[in-house]
Order: sequence, then C-alpha cells, then structure tokens
Amino acid sequence: MARTIVLDGGTGRELSRRGIEVPPNIWSAHALMHAPGAVRDVHLDFYKAGADVITTNNYTTTPDILGRIGLSHRVAELTGIARDLAMDAKEKSGRKGARIAGSLPPLVSSYRPDLVKKPEEMRPIYDEIAGILAPGVDLFICETMSSAVEARTAAEAGLAAGKPVWVSWTLEDEIYTGRLRSNETIAQALAALDGLDVETVLFNCSPPEAIDVGLPELRPQTRRKIGAYANGFLPVPKKWLLNEGGLNKLRGDVDAEMYGAFAQRWINDGIDVLGGCCGIGPEHIRKIRDMVDAKG
Repeated sequence: MARTIVLDGGTGRELSRRGIEVPPNIWSAHALMHAPGAVRDVHLDFYKAGADVITTNNYTTTPDILGRIGLSHRVAELTGIARDLAMDAKEKSGRKGARIAGSLPPLVSSYRPDLVKKPEEMRPIYDEIAGILAPGVDLFICETMSSAVEARTAAEAGLAAGKPVWVSWTLEDEIYTGRLRSNETIAQALAALDGLDVETVLFNCSPPEAIDVGLPELRPQTRRKIGAYANGFLPVPKKWLLNEGGLNKLRGDVDAEMYGAFAQRWINDGIDVLGGCCGIGPEHIRKIRDMVDAKG
C-alpha cells in the first residue's frame, strides 16, 4: 500500500493568525494584493511541516466574487500571482517530490448549491482559471464542491487543461448524514463523474465528524484514491454567504491532538490523501506527517 499523501492546511485562517487582514468576502484575493510575501511564507511553512502538496491561494479570485468589489477585471492577474507564489514556495522548500495543487473553487459562494451556475455558464470560467494555473501546478483540486454538477464541470475544465484532477466535495454539517450540501448522496456524486479520469475523490471543509461518516461510505463505492481535509468550523448556517455572514467561527477544540485522533483512524483505514482545511495549521499538518511516517 502506498504511503498517504499529506496535504497542507487552511491558508486563510493561518494568514489571519499571523496578523494579516482577511476580509471575509475576498480573503485570498486581498492577501495576494496586500501581503503576497505572507502567502508565500504560509505555503513554505506548510511544506516545512511535512505537506507533500500545497494548494494555490486563488479561492476567491473568481469573476463573481471579485466583481462584488469592482475587481472582476483582475481575475487573471490575481490568479497568476497565486500560481507564482506557490511555485516560489515550492522552489524554496527544497522538498523532493513537492507538488502544487491548483484550486478550482466554487465560483459564487461556498456551501451554496442553490447558487451554483449552469454548466454552460461555469465551464468558460473554470477553463480560464485552469488555463492560468496550469503552467505552474502539478494537479488540480476541485474543492469545496457543494453539488455533483459543480464538481463535474470543474473537473472537466481541469482535465481539459491537461493535469491530473482531484475532486473534493463538502458535506452537510448540521447533521452528519454523509450527503453533500445539495442533499445528493455520495453515490450520486460519484455517478456524476462517470467517464471522467478523476484520480482522487475527497471530502473537505466539513467537520472531522462529518468526514468520519462519509469516508466509510466512499471507500466501497469507488476504485479511485480517496482523501479528506476537514475544517475546524462550527456548523455553517443555512443560506450562509461569505460576503454577508463573515468568516465562520472556529470551534476551539480542534487542536492538533484532537484532529490527530481522527487522522490516525483514517490513516489506519488506508486513506490515500490527508490534510486540513480552514482552521487547520502547520502544527496539525506536522502531527499528520509524523503519523504517516510512523506507519511507514
């Protein structure tokens, strides 16, 4: 069995912890404009903590999100900066085999399947983002996907750009049902990827307890590699909007030891890819790295 690949943690919350302003509506874009060196340093620190793969910081550099503050014309520029900062960190890390995942995020809002655009509207945007990232990344991760159609459309764009693709869905978190935020089942989410050469399927930006429910359902239903990167949030309210509700509060109990207990179980069960999302910092990733290395 291959050793578990270690992902990074949540860039935005780590920037905030370091005193960098992260406005809720455009947190990653704001950091790219005003604190690019800090973004690079966070990437580098995740590599130093043991991450094999770090993710580009372009989560909010989409036309809809930047358009709310009159910056839709800077999508290509800011996405390119995110790519270049990740490349710089990778080079400076000196890590043999270090990789970069290009983020293909929700285009309008996280956790809101009701706001997902039609495929024909999403596809050109994802094509643009993927095309900008492709020269500097090793793979694409379609992350925090709240519905099956959102995930498929992003994956199609990533594959068209000529890189391996991972797809990561976010799960319902008020009740741990193992369903997507759209209420679609894992089986329905997987079926939507039929015919696509998606390498890995994951869950992310959900509490570890939600992922603990979803992973046992995922493994028997796919031959693809599987993975997870949980967050440390309180449950996300229904109809929540990043630009209105602000950053969701962290629970406070998801420290490295607590997260490590979940991670150890997932590692023992043979998870292929494991990292962290919002609120998961280098100390959590270092704990995961140690456990992966101990398993051999």
